[in-house]
Amino acid sequence: MSYFAHETAVIDEGCEIGEGTKIWHFSHVMPNCTIGESCNIGQNVVVSPGVILGRNVKIQNNVSIYTGVICEDDVFLGPSMVFTNVTNPRSAVNRKAEYAKTVVRKGASIGANATIVCGHDIGKFAFIGAGAVVTKHVPDYALVVGNPARQIGWMSEHGERLNFDASGSATCIGSGEKYLLEEGKVKKVIE
Repeated sequence: MSYFAHETAVIDEGCEIGEGTKIWHFSHVMPNCTIGESCNIGQNVVVSPGVILGRNVKIQNNVSIYTGVICEDDVFLGPSMVFTNVTNPRSAVNRKAEYAKTVVRKGASIGANATIVCGHDIGKFAFIGAGAVVTKHVPDYALVVGNPARQIGWMSEHGERLNFDASGSATCIGSGEKYLLEEGKVKKVIE
């Protein structure tokens, strides 16, 4: 076995789990999941059937990742955040055929206790504040907070808030990397 699973973790049949991944206490990885290399799945996490996690995904304690969710590489999921997979759930109505897809793009971070309503993608390197309730798509590099979540700024790949000047340029205070804001979209300047 090229990954670590705590003795209390449950891993169902048909899962692909990448080298160096760690699965901690009381977590349940359900059938047919794909988990990339070097992931860290915290305590009491549920990974539902068919979920796909890229490389280096960090999942903190008490997170539920439901069927229909795809997390690309380097995604961070904060403690007790949750995804949904049906927009109008009823106990007496089976809606498994209606599960909506949610994609969390490379490098995005989702804060503690945030809720991502299904069918809304999270852009590359976006930052979802703690407790936010996401009810629409989130652009690349966007900083969103609140209920319902609203955009209040932009974040760098390093996880620092970007302050754009009048010409639409910003420099990350943590990495020194440069960014441009053009037509409502942020792009990192590759030099």
